[in-house]
Amino acid sequence: MSKGTELSDAVKRSLERYFKDMDGEKPTSIYEMVLKNIEKPMIETVLGHAKGNLTHAAAMLGINRATLRTKMQQLRIKGG
Repeated sequence: MSKGTELSDAVKRSLERYFKDMDGEKPTSIYEMVLKNIEKPMIETVLGHAKGNLTHAAAMLGINRATLRTKMQQLRIKGG
């Protein structure tokens, strides 16, 4: 199983659990909720693997350094 598939399966399981916990209530803004809950830990983890080097972290994420810095400010991530 590829790493991408494992991540995809984890997201699916989490969303299924989320819907089950909603107990019939109608969820809203799921897209935004998922992105908010994934983006910060993803960036923090990548920064850790890049040893705080923003250029390397940005390359690993597939975004440019300026975008990474903006995201870090928005998400209140220290480093760099």
